[in-house]
Amino acid sequence: MGLSILVAGGTGLVGQALLRRLVAADDVDRVVSLSRRPGGATSLKATEIPADFVNPALPPGFVPDAALCALGTTIRKAGSQQAFRAVDHGAVLAFARAARAAGARTFALVSSVDAAPGARNFYLRTKGEVERDLAMLGFPALHILRPSLLLGARQESRPAERLAMLAAPALSPLMLGPLARYRPIPADTVAAALLGAARQGPPGGVHHDRGIRRLAGVG
Repeated sequence: MGLSILVAGGTGLVGQALLRRLVAADDVDRVVSLSRRPGGATSLKATEIPADFVNPALPPGFVPDAALCALGTTIRKAGSQQAFRAVDHGAVLAFARAARAAGARTFALVSSVDAAPGARNFYLRTKGEVERDLAMLGFPALHILRPSLLLGARQESRPAERLAMLAAPALSPLMLGPLARYRPIPADTVAAALLGAARQGPPGGVHHDRGIRRLAGVG
């Protein structure tokens, strides 16, 4: 029997890459993608269903082996700190609770480098708080991925990120030792790491740049 995978955030940069990988993976039998808007990949083994992330409902009888979460927004896109937190904390936790109740034993989240519950920066503090709260849900395997700048073609315009991407080839080789965690990383590599986390299962852990690449099979 192959893996049954539950996905949230399948229409974003990492999520789209993840769905493509899941559909192509020989060891994945079924994929259910919860989405706030249509647009994720579908196939004979992948189903996209509209999601209410206040109280997510899964297909009856669906028991996921792993739940992979690429949900996330920005304060600018959300429109306010409150709206941002509703997605990056509230929706992520609601998805995780639904996954755990359905029997998922592995949960993997795309968070952010420097996430911490005590961070002064609101974005990083929110990311850290959801990491902390996920740890209370009792998943046998909880994988937290903390990438830095994600490389890839986004649908929306982010000028600052675009400039950073242009500088990435020159700067990345200089980021050694403690700075390695800040190296830009392709979104597809993060997607591969999410699938790697589903395959690995326990014990879980927090993964920065090198750990993400190892999970992805490229490090």
